[in-house]
Amino acid sequence: MSKTKRTSAGAALTDLVLDLFRLNSRMIASGDRLVAGLGLTSARWQILGTIVAADRPQPVAWLARDLGANRQNVQRIVNDLMADGLVTFAANPHHRRAQLVVLTDKGRETYEAAMRLQVPWVNSLADGLSVKDVQAAHRVMTALRRKLEAGER
Repeated sequence: MSKTKRTSAGAALTDLVLDLFRLNSRMIASGDRLVAGLGLTSARWQILGTIVAADRPQPVAWLARDLGANRQNVQRIVNDLMADGLVTFAANPHHRRAQLVVLTDKGRETYEAAMRLQVPWVNSLADGLSVKDVQAAHRVMTALRRKLEAGER
């Protein structure tokens, strides 16, 4: 065992990270249950949301970058979404091989249905939480994500 000790901030951050791992697992499972009736999983829903949030169609590699995810995993899920008729591919005028991922009408309808389910679910989760506390947690998570991203460059 290492003889180095964590600082107080390091110990607090370790506790936070461990709880974030647990929270992530529960959020994914809860999200999966929420959208299962729509033929979605949390991962599929997340990718649909990333496509919707983009200002224009993007190739899989860009979607993966925006998600902070592995390109191969995103490609696999996009292929599944295409097989289900939720997305299609379009020619990319800037890159012959990196096709653009485009939401179909069915994909948009499915995403919108998921978001209609999300509203009461997220409101219920937020019930009793302080908006200021949630915003502070968001700031901390954003700062940590940015530090990790900067370290990857």
